[in-house]
Amino acid sequence: MFILKEIKLKKEIKIFSPATVANVSCGFDVLGFCLDTIGDEMVIKKSNTKGIRITKIEGYSHKIPYETEKNVAGVSALALINDFKPDYGFEIEIYKHIKPGSGIGSSSASAAGSVYAINELIGKPYNTTQLTNFAMKGEAIASGTEHADNIAPAIFGGFTLVKSCSPLKILQIPCPPDLYATIMHPKIEVKTSESRAILPKKIDLKHAVTQWANLGSLIHAMHVNNYDLIKESLEDVVIEPYRKKLIPNFDLVKTKSMNIGALGCGISGSGPSIYALSKGKQKAKEVAIAMREIYSKTNIEFDIYNSSINMNGIKIINN
Repeated sequence: MFILKEIKLKKEIKIFSPATVANVSCGFDVLGFCLDTIGDEMVIKKSNTKGIRITKIEGYSHKIPYETEKNVAGVSALALINDFKPDYGFEIEIYKHIKPGSGIGSSSASAAGSVYAINELIGKPYNTTQLTNFAMKGEAIASGTEHADNIAPAIFGGFTLVKSCSPLKILQIPCPPDLYATIMHPKIEVKTSESRAILPKKIDLKHAVTQWANLGSLIHAMHVNNYDLIKESLEDVVIEPYRKKLIPNFDLVKTKSMNIGALGCGISGSGPSIYALSKGKQKAKEVAIAMREIYSKTNIEFDIYNSSINMNGIKIINN
């Protein structure tokens, strides 16, 4: 005889929704990885009133709308509850530590965080791919298109490759244990929609061949922990030549980082943040020092972060 017990679900949850690096040089719109030391916090509460309400936004809150249908967290949450159809609603508080327009997944952290938290509160009926699909609806509000290269690593953790969007298929890529990221965030704004607008509609075949060869070899290198091959592969001949013009001192930062011994250096997402990957924490710190020296000579404010690769993605920070 089986005795059914009612599962007592939480009414409130607090999460850390991490920043992410998308594109990773040769993986435009398909490749991304998750950071460990940078992210937003969100509190999601069940409500007796149906629907989704944004009740608080703190931190980098300028121009982030409270209207549910205009807020990326609200839109992705609506996509989930329109499918699940609960007889209650949710209230969302956003504590924004990732500056919008920074290029490290500010909008995707909000979009992914809301659906992850709601899924936990309703008993986890959806898997990571389904949550990514819901979150893409919110991401489209910020970028103008549904893409998952920031969303997927936030939800899955680690490195992810978007195999296809229709149907959505996410591949998790192994990550060498000593891989560390350095993020330089110049405090200027580069909107994703504007950064996409400057890209060419067509590219030379020789550049396309080089790009997909780099992506293929990078994925192989990640599987076999080949740091030398990672270094050979982290090169973008398609997107970076156009977008780097929007980022002051990009070429200088990249050259200095590579000379110090970084495995690769490129534009994080649509910019203006610059990422570098290094073998070992100490090398990542040396790269950070070099980046700081360069930007300290400008009148541009900036932040620098060192981070291991976050293999778990979004996490609950209270019980």
